Amino acid sequence: MKKYWRLISLSALLIMTVLTLSACSSSISKKDVLTEDMRSQRITWGVKTDTRLFGLENIRTGKLEGFEIDLATALTKKILGPNGKPTFVPVTSGTRVPLLKNGNIDAIMATMTITPERAKQVDFTHSYFDAGQSLLVRKGSPIKNINDLNKRGAVILGVAGSNSVKNVAKFAPKARVLQLSDYAQAMTALKSKQGDALTTDNGILYGMAAENPGYEVVGGNFTKEPYGIAVNKNQERFRKKLNWALKEVEKDGTYNRLLLKWFGDVKGFNYQEMKR
Repeated sequence: MKKYWRLISLSALLIMTVLTLSACSSSISKKDVLTEDMRSQRITWGVKTDTRLFGLENIRTGKLEGFEIDLATALTKKILGPNGKPTFVPVTSGTRVPLLKNGNIDAIMATMTITPERAKQVDFTHSYFDAGQSLLVRKGSPIKNINDLNKRGAVILGVAGSNSVKNVAKFAPKARVLQLSDYAQAMTALKSKQGDALTTDNGILYGMAAENPGYEVVGGNFTKEPYGIAVNKNQERFRKKLNWALKEVEKDGTYNRLLLKWFGDVKGFNYQEMKR
């Protein structure tokens, strides 16, 4: 009898938990993000903090720096006015969507490729950066392109939760993929020869190569990876406002100034091709 009542209690607890989570999810989905952000004069962005050129914490100042940090700041000012302020929350490829769905952040700007699969969970703005997947290898490596890795025994390093890891199965199905939690760990693994190459988007790899002179980006781009800002479902007003702001920073030259600031001197990166 005690066992029976214990099972009943556990079942009731499970039902209450599900109902509570559903209520929280429903509450978040009904919240109008744009209205609340206009009221608070603040937009909370999920950003990378370990990705040079896009979002990286400056060890000396403790501040975040990068193209996405500056772009998010510019968009915040466009939407909220000169007194509007951005708040930045660190995310990884694996945590960014859960943090958005839970209402911890208003939008994701974290090297996130627009894909049909992700569009089932979130809504995207139009692309703000057109990247492409490539490879980072030690200088002098026999690996020159993705085809050189399509063999048994080859090990490709990537970051868990990234679109890049999934793409490897299409272009180098014979290789083994070792997934790390972030780019810092992936670079450490490459340096310790745990893999033959590290793969992710070219912009990220050029930043890593700049920090590590003994490594280079090879093989060109073997995919197209358009980055978009992700927002929760049922936030169409907010998404449209972000799209408007993106067009405004492109029209007034802010976008190209930021692109030049962060990528103009990056060896191998075609700044002119990326201008808008």
